[in-house]
Amino acid sequence: MTSDLHFRFMTSGDVPEVMAIENDVHLAPWTEGIFQDCIRVAYHCEVAEQDGKVLGYIVLSVSAGEAHLFNVCVRRDQQGKGLGRALVARAVEVARIREADSMFLEVRPSNKVALALYDSMGFNEVGVRKNYYPAKNGREDALILALPLPPQ
Repeated sequence: MTSDLHFRFMTSGDVPEVMAIENDVHLAPWTEGIFQDCIRVAYHCEVAEQDGKVLGYIVLSVSAGEAHLFNVCVRRDQQGKGLGRALVARAVEVARIREADSMFLEVRPSNKVALALYDSMGFNEVGVRKNYYPAKNGREDALILALPLPPQ
């Protein structure tokens, strides 16, 4: 990752580029309508951009002292370069600015790379949602992870 990477709010105009990434990376991608609705209802939606190209994005909600990271995704050709960590760190920063005392997310148990990232950032497993995700052969559970965000 180079220093010219920057974060900015996602706009409706970004959704086609976001959808290309989403469809390439996820087994069960969100729809364009989901992203448009997240923008419309003012969830915190940001893209990580470099040289005018969207490389990744986050979608989170912060209310009642809790942050929920709904989506974090990195372009396939940018994976393994630290961008996922930068995106999650940005989400944590936003949650802290908005005075959340904890952050939650769901992740597939089969997503070992994401699990290692979240573990290295201090997230802990706090529960399981049975049969949460569509999978190639049926359904897959979701691990619920939490990160305490004590005041700094």
